[in-house]
Amino acid sequence: MRQRGPRDGSSVQGDEQAQAAGLVRLGAAELGASPGRRASLVQFSSAFCQPCRATRRILADVASLVEGVEHIEIDAEARLELVRALGIEKTPTVLVLDAGGRIVRRAVGMPRKADVIAALGAAI
Repeated sequence: MRQRGPRDGSSVQGDEQAQAAGLVRLGAAELGASPGRRASLVQFSSAFCQPCRATRRILADVASLVEGVEHIEIDAEARLELVRALGIEKTPTVLVLDAGGRIVRRAVGMPRKADVIAALGAAI
């Protein structure tokens, strides 16, 4: 996913925050679901977040197009400990994980489909 400016409110980072928090890899125990064989698109959402709904559709669509990729949605309010450990401050936040559960991309705000597909290239 590309770096976006302040006009659309979204941004992309590497896994520096996760490393600083000591969570370099995320597995089924942390995610609450089985990660993808090749990569995972992890979305942190909240109940009243309108962009989260559109993000859900985009990520589910991309996951259905790419074999071995799973879309995992996490309720940020229900998983506050994980949210804090990863430094997630806004929803939607999307983490792209490689097959080993390492965070290779991070986006805040609703991503474009093309950006999600491009980010998967760093994970696969």
